[in-house]
Amino acid sequence: MAPHAGAPPRRTGLTAGLRHMLTLTGRGLRHIRRNPDELFDLSFTPVMLLLLFTYVFGGAVLTSTGEYLQFVLPGVIVMSSMLATMSTGMSLNSDVTKGYFDRLRGMPIARSAPLAGHVLTGSVKQAYGMALLLGLGALLGFRVGTDPVAVLAAFALLLAFSFGLSWIAIYVGVWAGDPEKVQNVGFVIVFPAAFTSGAFVPKDTMPGWLMWWVETNPAAHLVAAVRGLLTGPVVVAPIWYTLAWSVGLVVVLLPLAVRAMRHR
Repeated sequence: MAPHAGAPPRRTGLTAGLRHMLTLTGRGLRHIRRNPDELFDLSFTPVMLLLLFTYVFGGAVLTSTGEYLQFVLPGVIVMSSMLATMSTGMSLNSDVTKGYFDRLRGMPIARSAPLAGHVLTGSVKQAYGMALLLGLGALLGFRVGTDPVAVLAAFALLLAFSFGLSWIAIYVGVWAGDPEKVQNVGFVIVFPAAFTSGAFVPKDTMPGWLMWWVETNPAAHLVAAVRGLLTGPVVVAPIWYTLAWSVGLVVVLLPLAVRAMRHR
C-alpha cells in the first residue's frame, strides 16, 4: 500500500539527518542558556566530588593531598562524565513523557535525530565539565605532566566514550516511566564501575577476587588512559580498549534505541 500523500518520508538523506540532529542539539543548548540552574547543576557536582575526594581521602590514601590530587583528578573527571551521561537519559525521558517526541514523529525528520541531539548536547556539557575540573585542579595545584596534544587527546577520548555510554542512558530513557527511574538505573551502572576502576584508590589495593572485574571494567581502562594522557606516561593499550568499547556501544545500542523509540 502506498504511503499517505501527507505522511512524512520514512527515510531522510545523510545531509538532512545531520541538519536535523544539529538543530535539535541547538535546542538543548539553548535550554542551558535560558535555565541558569542547569549550568549550576553541571558545575556543582564535579566541583564537590573533587574537593571531597581530595581533602577528605587524600591524606589517608597517599602521603599528601597534593600527591593525591595528581592521582584522583583524572578519576573524578571520568566519574563526572559518566554521571553526566545519565542526565542525558533523564532529559530525553522528560521529553518523551511530556509529549515532545510525539510532535516530532509528525515531522519529516530522521528517526535518530532527536536521540542524537540529546547525546550531542550531553557531549557539550561533558566537555564543559572536564574543562571546569582541569581549571579548578590547576588552582588547587594539579600539574599536567604531558603536552597540549595529549590533553586534547584526553578530551577526545573522554567524549568518545561518553558518546557511546550515552546510548545506554538513551535506551533506558526511552523505556523508563519517569526521569527518577533513569537516575536510579544510572547509579546502579555508574557507581560500581567508577569505584572499581582505580579512579580513587590504586587498583593493586583491591582484593584478588575483584581483579578479574577491574581488568575487564571499561571505566578502569578509561581512567588509566585519561590519567596517562594528563599526567604521563601515556599508555596506549587502555586507549585502544576504550575506543573499542566506545564503538561497540554505539553499534549495538544506537539501533536498539531508535527501534525502541519507534515502538514506544
